[in-house]
Amino acid sequence: MKEAAGEANLTVVAIILIAVIVAIATPLINSLMQSSTRRACCTDAGGVWEGNQCQAAANDHTGQYDADSYKKCCEDANIDGCD
Repeated sequence: MKEAAGEANLTVVAIILIAVIVAIATPLINSLMQSSTRRACCTDAGGVWEGNQCQAAANDHTGQYDADSYKKCCEDANIDGCD
């Protein structure tokens, strides 16, 4: 009987550890996904991702970067912080 109780306690500890790991990993993964989406939207709009923001390339004299397209892409993907 003591072995069964010990096994049950170990199961509870394992479930709690898994829950803690998921609670910590979920925001990190979400942040990485949003950052990746912002970078992809920036590239699709013809921009360059530098300093945590999308901007026109320094040597881009053709005017290919479209800020409105970047913002629309972020809105479509439900990503905040695309300015």
